[in-house]
Formats: sequence, C-alpha cells, structure tokens
Amino acid sequence: MVKKRSVFDINFEAEDAPEDERFPAGNPPLETKSFNVQGHPLQNEAAPQRRGPMASAISEAADATSERAGAEAAIRAENDALAHEHVRLKKMGLITDLIPTSSVVITKLTRDRSANADPELMELKDSIKAVGLSNPIRVEQTETGFELIQGFRRLAAFKELAEETGDVRYTKIPAALVPRGEPLVDLYRKMVDENLVRKDISFGEMARLAISYARDEGMDPGDAVTVLYASALKQKRSYIRQFAKVLDVLGDALLHPEAIPRALGMDLYKLFEAEEGRGAQVAETLKALDDHDPASEVRVLREALLPPEDDTPTPPKSVSKTSLRLARPEGEARVLAQNGKVELRLPRDFSAVSREKLQSAVEAFLANLD
Repeated sequence: MVKKRSVFDINFEAEDAPEDERFPAGNPPLETKSFNVQGHPLQNEAAPQRRGPMASAISEAADATSERAGAEAAIRAENDALAHEHVRLKKMGLITDLIPTSSVVITKLTRDRSANADPELMELKDSIKAVGLSNPIRVEQTETGFELIQGFRRLAAFKELAEETGDVRYTKIPAALVPRGEPLVDLYRKMVDENLVRKDISFGEMARLAISYARDEGMDPGDAVTVLYASALKQKRSYIRQFAKVLDVLGDALLHPEAIPRALGMDLYKLFEAEEGRGAQVAETLKALDDHDPASEVRVLREALLPPEDDTPTPPKSVSKTSLRLARPEGEARVLAQNGKVELRLPRDFSAVSREKLQSAVEAFLANLD
C-alpha cells in the first residue's frame, strides 16, 4: 500500500504588509503611554523581575538556615563563656549551693575547734533562726559527697536545729564549693586564718591543731605552727608553740585544752622546761580524775604550780624591832632592824656610790654581825 503525502501551501505575509493587517488580525496597534510620577521608586527604572514560587522557597529556606546557624553559634559561644566563668568562680570559692548536711563529712582535716560542748553555739543557732546563715560553709566535693573545709560550728548548728525543731530547712546548708585537689596545707591555712581573727578560739585549740598537722606531715610541731599560723603575729606564734609543748607532754590525759588560760599555759611550759619529769607526774594526776570536766583539769594544772609542802616546822617570827639614830656629817642616820629586814635612812644619794664600794660596805656590815 502506498501512502500519499499531504502537501500544504503556507503563504507568509510580506514584510512590507501594512501594520493593520499584521497579527493579531484586525487589531489596532497598541498605544504606549508614559506617566511622570514624581518620587515614585520605579520612576524611570525597569520593573523588578519576579521569581517563581520554587525559587522564593529555596531562598527563604537558605536565609532561615543561615539565621539558625548564626543563632546556634551565638548560643555555643555564650555557653562556653558561662562554663569558663563557672570554672573561674569555682576556683575562687564563689559558687554556692544548698547541700544536705548529711552528705558533709569531717575526715580530711583535723578541726581547730574543740569537739566539746560549745556554750556559744546557742547564740549562733538563735542568729540562724532569726536572720539565716550569712556566711556559707566551704566544702570540697568528693566522689560520695562533700568534705568540710571551713564552718565546723555552722554545720553543727544546722544539725542541732534540724534535730531540735524538725524543720526540713535545716537539713540543707548553704555551701561554697572549693576546687578539688587543692594542697592540704592550703586547706589548713584557710581553716586557720578564718578562726585566727576570732577572739574566742583558745591557744589550746590552736596548739592541738598544730600537733595534729605535724603528726600527719611528719614534722616538728614548732615548724607546723610556723606553717599554719604564718598570718599571726610573732608573739602569738610563740605562745602557740609553748602551748603545743605543754599539750605534747600531757598527751591524751588532757581532754579540755581549750579551758587553759594563756597565763596558766605559759607557767606550765616554764615548769615542764625547768623540772624534767614534772609533766609526766601532772599527766598521771589528770588520768586519775574521776570527772574530766574543764574546771577539774584546770584545778589540777594550777595545783601543779604550787611549791611542795615543807614538813619542817617554821620557827615563830619575832615581832620585836630595834631602832637606832646616829649622827653623821650628812645628817642624822636612822636604822630600823626587825626580823629579816634592816632599813637605813640617811639624807644621801646611795645610787651615786659605786657598786664595788657599796658591796664592800655591806659585806663588812654583815661580817661584823657574826
């Protein structure tokens, strides 16, 4: 079968055809008008090219992604800055938090405060109940809880308040967190310096802490005083050293070193230095006490300073007096003699007499009495 081809004749319009005969057929040519609108943003400018819906969506998504990335970068930078600031404040011990009192242990440092009854703790508890705790304790965070660095009395007050009142508010205490791994001597210094400015801490408590630190560090108690109490005055460090020697001699026989007044401690130090073995005798007397209260221990220590009793009968003292009056070139000399005393009065400056001459005269006077 033979297919026939269809042939079409297409007549194109001549180039020079009249404008009214061009496409669209029969329509008059469009009239172009111009408007002169002063101040219009598109005046004398081409109209902006419109984008399709897909292009607009892609552009908006790109802008949103860019803004989100910028916001995330700003948040990360702020978080990094906050983290660095947190570390800085923690190193300075300025991070404070409420921590359970039951999670605070006292094992790392020997306390300079006595564990005996504190008569001033009641005042501290009354202050906490009235206005709260103005000075947080300081702790070091451990794997299982917190180690107390400063604030032994404040922690004790909170525990007693919780037990006495049953108020759950006192089961947590404000605490400043110190950085972990700080040298032991620095922790001791922080504890010591805080209490050093308090007038109620005794030399006995400070000396006992020095002895404990010296034992832990394997050093002499005198050197421990120098390390721990570097901020104290030289005279005060000297007192603490003398107390440390007294406490070292008495050992565990003394339970209330905080009750020893400074003057008594100094006298005991001189006694133990002058009489070897005297400290051991005093320690045995302390151990024999039935009641180891502060007053009883202080009484024993004071009695140790008394001179031993002499069983030799003392002859009765004479109450008679002998008086003499002698004429001298300087004037009248008056002599009064009584038991154990000879008094000479003469209008003369005896301080102007040389020491050798005065000694010779006194020796001659005494020799003539025999």
